[in-house]
Amino acid sequence: MEHWLQNYDPLRNAFLSTTVAALPVVVLLSAIAIFRIRIHLSALIGLAVALTVALFAYGMPLKAAAATTLFGAAYGLFPIGWIILNLIFLYQLTVKKGLFEVLRNSLGSFAPDPRVQVILIAFSFGAFFEGAAGFGTPVAVTAAILIQLGFKPLQASGLSLIANTAPVAYGALGTPIIALSGVTGLDLKELSAMVGRQLPFFSLIIPFWVVWAYAGFHGMLGVWPAALTAGTAFAVPQFLVSKYHGPWLVDIVASISSMAAIAVLLKFWKPNGNREGQDTVEIRDGDTPSLPETRSAAVASDRDSVHARGQVFRAWVPWVLLSLLVFLWGVPQVKKILNEISATKLQVAGLHNVVIRTPPVVAPPTPEKPTKPEEAVFALNWLSATGTGILVSAIIAGFIMGFGAKEIARTYWETLVRVRFSLITIAAMLALGYVTRYSGSDATLGLALAKTGKLYPFFGTLLGWLGVALTGSDTASNVLFGSLQTITAKQTGLSPVLMAAANSSGGVMGKMVDAQSIVVASTATNWYGHEDKILRYVFFHSLALAALVGILVYLQAYVTPFTHMVVK
Repeated sequence: MEHWLQNYDPLRNAFLSTTVAALPVVVLLSAIAIFRIRIHLSALIGLAVALTVALFAYGMPLKAAAATTLFGAAYGLFPIGWIILNLIFLYQLTVKKGLFEVLRNSLGSFAPDPRVQVILIAFSFGAFFEGAAGFGTPVAVTAAILIQLGFKPLQASGLSLIANTAPVAYGALGTPIIALSGVTGLDLKELSAMVGRQLPFFSLIIPFWVVWAYAGFHGMLGVWPAALTAGTAFAVPQFLVSKYHGPWLVDIVASISSMAAIAVLLKFWKPNGNREGQDTVEIRDGDTPSLPETRSAAVASDRDSVHARGQVFRAWVPWVLLSLLVFLWGVPQVKKILNEISATKLQVAGLHNVVIRTPPVVAPPTPEKPTKPEEAVFALNWLSATGTGILVSAIIAGFIMGFGAKEIARTYWETLVRVRFSLITIAAMLALGYVTRYSGSDATLGLALAKTGKLYPFFGTLLGWLGVALTGSDTASNVLFGSLQTITAKQTGLSPVLMAAANSSGGVMGKMVDAQSIVVASTATNWYGHEDKILRYVFFHSLALAALVGILVYLQAYVTPFTHMVVK
């Protein structure tokens, strides 16, 4: 088998090579945000640019480039597209039966203030789905619920994306940290603990931040007890579980703790401002969200009072089923059994063990330890996939709601038609990410950030942000840049554990701007075609929060007493 070695300076000029490597990202974001081209077309244009750069600038073999494109597209459709399709299917079933309106009214009566709803649903409830499943599930669920609670599409999409940050590093039962340990060789518990000494600060901040983004500063002050309660009840378990247990159950424990704490708080406290019967004025103009009129919350409460308890119970059944089955599907023992029944691993012809990374992205090879070629294996684990668990819950819920088999099948087809462009977009985005990864152009960008000397802790953190923004996955970013972070840390006298953890912690803030997540949000809110508005709304929040993580990591690297937080 003929191997191909990556070259991170193909034009023999660092500036020119970095500029060319950035072209796919620049073209993609410009097409979406500036030229407002439909996102599935923007994704295809970005993919075409990435392939052009890979073939003609980096000299990637045509066969390997084609195989990479198909590999990335397949991963986009499965498991990610599979999750979105089946989640929207469940949502459509509940809408057809009118049960989503009942659910909305039920939530409205429990937490009638929309600012508290943002905290409870987008942050706390979303974190549960992030911990159990990840891969776009929390954004899809929370955005769909918020839109039914009366939030505008931009609000539902943008707020769900902003809230889905602090839990991401421990998503899907700790998968990003486990992957980071695998590629760096660093101790799993140490990495888990180090991330747990970075993200809890942001778990405290995010509830305040997301309400501020939604309702403005004064609106946020009216619900500060709820934000503080939700953040503290999440941050403390996040720190403790990550340190003493490991990465597996961090989000599950922290999210349940946060939701329970809010429920207890609401028994003794009511928000200031935005009370029933009092109209709320728009806080900002244009696309920026404003508080919905409180009369809608009052109407929701009145409607809920006429719903029979059985009807409310039926409205919650699909989502309780979804939560239980998604969690069950994520349990390692269950996943192992399902994989033994159904999993098939397919080596991607023309790509598997063809590409070899070169220093400094990997350690210099030795006769005893040569550089291992990059694997390209597509795991067709159709039974153990999270999307399959969602599909099972949707079908069971459909029968419970009174649908017949033909009507369930018809609804599934309607859902597939509805999300067809979203699936194309996700496939193209993942193909683009895979092309940049296997061609080495992403590493060129990473190396440019790595050459920042004393400021490397800050810019190394932004490297994690860049990785997630490109790939849509904290796991993929850790696999991509984890080794580079540890090598550069050793060269600069920093802790490899600190910088590897910073890659994951900084990466979570890139989750809200990656095109895959934005498409998931726009699809869940039935706002496909407006991704440019979502991107413009969340971009500042993403960059600002990533910069704050970078500042924290810089302090942990050099400034006492923060240096004592570094896991030795």
